[in-house]
Amino acid sequence: CGILDAQAACRDAVVTQELLKEGFHRDLLLKVELGVVGEDAGGCAVAARTRLPPGIYVDPYELASLQQHNLTKVVLIPDVVDVEAPEYLAPDLLVLLYLEPDPRCTRCFRAALPVHGRYHRPTEEGQEALVVLKSPEVLVCCCDNRLSAPCWTPVEVEAPCSGNASDPCQWYSVTHKPAYEELILQVPVGLRQHGSLVCVVTLLATTLCSSLILAAVCKYGHFS
Repeated sequence: CGILDAQAACRDAVVTQELLKEGFHRDLLLKVELGVVGEDAGGCAVAARTRLPPGIYVDPYELASLQQHNLTKVVLIPDVVDVEAPEYLAPDLLVLLYLEPDPRCTRCFRAALPVHGRYHRPTEEGQEALVVLKSPEVLVCCCDNRLSAPCWTPVEVEAPCSGNASDPCQWYSVTHKPAYEELILQVPVGLRQHGSLVCVVTLLATTLCSSLILAAVCKYGHFS
């Protein structure tokens, strides 16, 4: 009877992810509602572990600035990201995003993560490339073990519960039901026949800017 009661109290968490803004620079909004019936999730840490495909990345310098102002808590694996690499030369990126409690709901958590689309190979048609974001894995850590452990599966995560520099704790994976199995990011792709024009314009612009800088140095510079 106890096993049946525990199973009845366990419901899938509901996960919603949404892309805000337009173009290459977006915000990934994640919302999680834990599915444990009749219990308050206050005091628990909730995180979303998601794997970003090569077509999208997180800027570690931007994250460092946000974390310095306590606007987000994120662990990147690997923590070194080549922000200039195109999609076809970039690896996947594993992200552990800590979610904040939603004051309007005792079992709800949310967080936003700035993400950026990478440049793709130009094509003959110039159509948009599609970057598919799978639904993230929901992780929970409750130090006082107040919630129903039968609802969770222990997982190995080398990250503290609080997001601060402290010893790793025991994380649990929560079964969840995504509002959508995947999210599609549309990234603009250039036309291959425009390659020569882009190279010429870039060369001319670089030459002009270099000439202006050199002229300003010669006119206003102080040489001993």
